[in-house]
Amino acid sequence: MKSLLKVAVAAAALALGSALPALAQIDTGLGFTTSHPFYAGEAKLPAGSYSITQPDMDASELFIQSADGKHSAFVAFIPMHAEKPHKHSDVTFEKYDDVAYLNRVWVVGQRYGMKVEPSKAELKAASATAVVENTAAGQ
Repeated sequence: MKSLLKVAVAAAALALGSALPALAQIDTGLGFTTSHPFYAGEAKLPAGSYSITQPDMDASELFIQSADGKHSAFVAFIPMHAEKPHKHSDVTFEKYDDVAYLNRVWVVGQRYGMKVEPSKAELKAASATAVVENTAAGQ
């Protein structure tokens, strides 16, 4: 009986884990503007206006593209959960010295957000320098 319970709990955890990417979604895209260059994953992107979309709603991946279409990147994310729906859309960066990294994305009205998987360079910077958080309002 205990082994059946363990199997049931494992199956429930697996089902919930696979459902989280579907809960954290950007249905129509999210725009933002930043006054500083930043890294999205391994890609360095200049200051400017960007849109974030989720090309495949079943995958934990975001597509970031500049308004002029000249710069873009795909980044993996980890779904996050908030107690209450987010009051506004925003994009958060973590800055180490003079280098900013895309960190989180929240969409208005959703209780699920997206934490961008940190790159090796970001992890190294985080271990050596204090972080300063910066948020850009979503449009």
